Amino acid sequence: MKKTLEINHSLSPTPAEALADRGAITPSMDEFLRPEPRHRVINALTIDLEDWPVAVLGPHHAVTHRVVENTKRLLQILHWHNVRATFFVLTRVALRFPDLIREVRDAGHEIASHGHAHELLTTVSPRRFERDVATSIDILTDIVGQRPIGYRAPAFSIVEETRWAGAILARLGFKYSSSIFPIWHRRYGIASAPRRIHRWTDCPLIECPPATLRLCGQNVPIAGGGYGRLVPGPIARWGVGRLNRIGMPAVIYLHPYELDVDGVWAHRQGGIRISPMRGMTQAMFRGRTESRLHRLLERFPFTTLEDLLRHADIV
Repeated sequence: MKKTLEINHSLSPTPAEALADRGAITPSMDEFLRPEPRHRVINALTIDLEDWPVAVLGPHHAVTHRVVENTKRLLQILHWHNVRATFFVLTRVALRFPDLIREVRDAGHEIASHGHAHELLTTVSPRRFERDVATSIDILTDIVGQRPIGYRAPAFSIVEETRWAGAILARLGFKYSSSIFPIWHRRYGIASAPRRIHRWTDCPLIECPPATLRLCGQNVPIAGGGYGRLVPGPIARWGVGRLNRIGMPAVIYLHPYELDVDGVWAHRQGGIRISPMRGMTQAMFRGRTESRLHRLLERFPFTTLEDLLRHADIV
């Protein structure tokens, strides 16, 4: 029997979302403590497989060996919980550590593309973007023997000004993207974009947005990346449950380096210049990541984006 996955083809809210827009949905202690129903919506766990200096400080940095240690630790956690995830692989990492990518594949995880150089779409031309993504396709296909069907833009940099990327991705053969964060942020996001999985209006590409809640008329990120460290764990888990109760799979994202509690200090000791503010914000609460991930995987079912979409007969 197919699992039902609602696809929103417009910006119109569901009745539950409309209530949330009017402030009618607010968390209560009962909702925090209420167990999830036995037959639940299946969520998607996604991993941006990249190295911290390249991803955060800029593509001019070299890929370090810490990405291998961090990814192997993450693979152990996923194996413990018997969870398969989608790994959006930065192929600069794949070129240096191809055996690591094969290990991820051999563990049953989906290999998708995160591009090659981690250049933000807002800083490159469409032609340069296409070359970067095509390079990533060739590298991943050569390493794992299968062409990726999913893509995530570096730092969610498909914004209003870079919507041209969708047609390029579709032309390159991608079936889905998880690149548009439906929030307002000074560096990324399209606040008016649909929060549900949906199809692009100008091409056949499917978009799988990261998880957000609609609160007080605003889209609020609840789980993933820095939000996974800064948002209190009970609230993040309540948020995933809230999405599931209105029929929405939660797309959660994580970086292997967020398990690396001493990583920022180690990179600084290795000679990388890191401002005090950047170092503080990037290292803050990393010690929470692993325990919160365990709790999330214990409470909710997760799979790959590919499986989520295939089971709903979308790709």
